[in-house]
Amino acid sequence: MKIYLASDHAGFSLKKEIAAYLYKQGYEIEDCGDYAEDNNDDYPDFISVAAKKVSENPDSKAIVFGKSGSGEEIVANKFKNVRAILGFSAENVKLARQDNDANLLALGSQFVDEQKAIELVKVFLETPFSNEERHKRRIDKIKEIENG
Repeated sequence: MKIYLASDHAGFSLKKEIAAYLYKQGYEIEDCGDYAEDNNDDYPDFISVAAKKVSENPDSKAIVFGKSGSGEEIVANKFKNVRAILGFSAENVKLARQDNDANLLALGSQFVDEQKAIELVKVFLETPFSNEERHKRRIDKIKEIENG
């Protein structure tokens, strides 16, 4: 499974730490930017790249980083087939994977430190979708909304 990473300046350090963790775990990662800590960058420029890749590659996932994670989540959810969530607890991430088949995790560097981020990333990547009929039905309804 390929994992796309993206951040603005506020999430840049946390992205580097998570990239190192994922690399050690043997995951295939692709950094979609920003590639330097630039206080004048704009998160939509980088988050949209990662979200588009997830949209086009259904077996992939992405983890994106910003100050709050909220703007990053908003950008990502503009893309078809992307179900982005803001991670703040292991339980919220687990439920989003099990029930919603979330495929993009947004993290806010102001609210999660490296240790918490690793915990959330681990839950995100290791929790399978339940495949329960009611959850598949709801995801299909989301897809209908995306398709107009």
